[in-house]
Amino acid sequence: MNMSAWKRAGVAVTAVAVVTGVAGCQDGDGKAAGADKAQTQSLGDITKVIRTAYEKTSAAKSAKIRMTMELPAGLEGGGTMEMTGVQGWDPTVMDITVKGSMLGAGNAGGPDKMRMIMLGNVMYMDMGAEQAGKMDGKRWMKLDMQAAAEASGDKALSKSMTGGLENMNQDPAKQLALLLDSPNLKHLGAEKVDGAETQHYKGTLTLEQMVATNKSLDVLSEKDRADLVESVEKAGITAYDTEVWVREDGYPARMDIGMKSAQGTVTMGMHFSDYGSKATVQAPPAKDTVDLFEMLKGLGAAGGKA
Repeated sequence: MNMSAWKRAGVAVTAVAVVTGVAGCQDGDGKAAGADKAQTQSLGDITKVIRTAYEKTSAAKSAKIRMTMELPAGLEGGGTMEMTGVQGWDPTVMDITVKGSMLGAGNAGGPDKMRMIMLGNVMYMDMGAEQAGKMDGKRWMKLDMQAAAEASGDKALSKSMTGGLENMNQDPAKQLALLLDSPNLKHLGAEKVDGAETQHYKGTLTLEQMVATNKSLDVLSEKDRADLVESVEKAGITAYDTEVWVREDGYPARMDIGMKSAQGTVTMGMHFSDYGSKATVQAPPAKDTVDLFEMLKGLGAAGGKA
């Protein structure tokens, strides 16, 4: 496998990890002229709306999703990503098509878009017809992140990766639950998103509050947890904002998330529709798949020679 293929795979995995593992803020097409007006709902009413949205979203188990993301130049070289497809969170599945400058940068001859399938802890990436010709006709790359973590033999690494999987499997219901923990949850007014009437809400969490409410970090020891917080603080990350636009039927139409750091701000917006639609996601045929983890083991046994 050539270096451009490795880079495409790495960028795609990084993008999905960022999308499903961080929370923050972004301004976008749903922002209305009156969004900065004084809060018009009581805290009790706001909490009730967000809690209802959480319950309805959790019960829906799946939705169609359209996401946009932008990384600053200081992080992975920067760039943009666009993702469309279906996401399910009970069970955890995802079938999306990814495109954007992050995917194509420095990858001459590579596909201008990539299909990604996620089933539980296993991710499959369509590397394109040209790359398939260099992998015995197998165009799908498989990455079993749980197996890779366990096989590493490093307990700390395994726990960290396992916790990371929880972040990668984040669903909109969990993001809404996180928003409920914000001490300054606000109603910003009525706005129209994707043709639907919505109410716009926003809340902020400090780093300490974010860590305290992130159940995926429970797998870490007290020392590992402290080290993680220290590393995040060194990166300049201090607080996270989450914004959500809730439709009249109680479902979120849009969520904006992101994260500010010393490298710049990751900004990302998610639009949801067709809640409860069946998320039928299947793994590619084994004959068309190459296991990235097995390939890495083979390269290690061969002394790292390609």
